[in-house]
Amino acid sequence: MDIRLLRYFIAIAESSTFTKAAASLHIAQPSLSIAIKKLETDMGLVLLDRSMREISLTKEGRILYEEAKKLVTHFEHVEKELKRLKAQGPMELSIGIIESAKFWIPKVLKRIKEEFPDVHIEIIEVLGLDDINRALNNFDIHFAITNQLISRKEVEALPIYRENFVALLPPGHALEAQQEIRITDLKDEAFIIFKEGFQTREDILNAFRQAGIKPNIQFEVERFETACSFVEEGLGVTFVPENYLKASTISTYSIKPIKDSTVSRTVYLAFDTNRYLPPLVMRSMYLIQSFFEGMEDLGK
Repeated sequence: MDIRLLRYFIAIAESSTFTKAAASLHIAQPSLSIAIKKLETDMGLVLLDRSMREISLTKEGRILYEEAKKLVTHFEHVEKELKRLKAQGPMELSIGIIESAKFWIPKVLKRIKEEFPDVHIEIIEVLGLDDINRALNNFDIHFAITNQLISRKEVEALPIYRENFVALLPPGHALEAQQEIRITDLKDEAFIIFKEGFQTREDILNAFRQAGIKPNIQFEVERFETACSFVEEGLGVTFVPENYLKASTISTYSIKPIKDSTVSRTVYLAFDTNRYLPPLVMRSMYLIQSFFEGMEDLGK
C-alpha cells in the first residue's frame, strides 16, 4: 500500500473537498483525483461519496480513514527516528513518572545506562491524567509510570506494583502516640487532599466512603511534597504512598499506618500502542517490569 496515497486520502477526508485537500497537499487537483481513484481501484472499494458538493466518506472509507491515520503516524515516527539516528547517533529516552517512583527509578536507570552507556535520558513529571494524556499525545515521553486509570483504547497500561498509603500527622498531634490510626479518627481533622483529575484523590475518597465518613477537606494540592510541607506546618493531615517517604528527607511529621483500611493504589507502565517504540524503549520497559517481578506489594 502506497503511504503517499493514504496521506492524500486522509487530506480529502479531513477537508471534504478535492480543492481544499489539493491546496493543503500542494499538488494539482487533477493529480489528486487520479491518485484517489487509483487507491479505490487497488482496494476494489468505493471510499468517497461524490454525490454531494462536499465529499463524504462511505462506510468503507470511514474504516480506512481511522486505520490510515494510525499507519501514517506509525510510518512517520519510524521515518523520523531513522533520520534522527543517522544524524545524531544513539537515541534518547524520555520517561514520565509520578512522585513516588523516585525511590526506585534511579536503580532501573542505572541498569539501562549499563546496557546503553551513551543514551540520554529525560525524566518528566506527569502527575495528573491531563499531564499523561498530553505527554503521550505530543510524544513528549516514550512511556509513563503512573497510577492514573487511562481509558483510551490506544494506550496500554501494564500494572507493575501496588503501594499502600499511610497517614501523616502534624508535630504534637493528639494521635501521635498511637501506633496506628483508623480513618474514623480523622473525621473532624482538617484534611489535605489532591486536586480533581488525580487518581490519588479518588483512592483516598473511596477509603473514606468505605469507612462511612467524609473528609473535612481544607486544602487541595497537586504534589505530595506540598501536602507534606502543609502537614509540617500544622495545617492538617493527609495520606501519601508509603514508598514516597522512602525517598524523602527527615521531617517532623508523624507517619501512621492506617489500621482499618487497605488504602492503596496500583502503579502502571503506560504507553501508546500506535507509536513506534524503538528497541531501546522496549528494552527499558522490560527492565522496569523485571525489576518488580517476584516482589510482593511494595506497601507491605
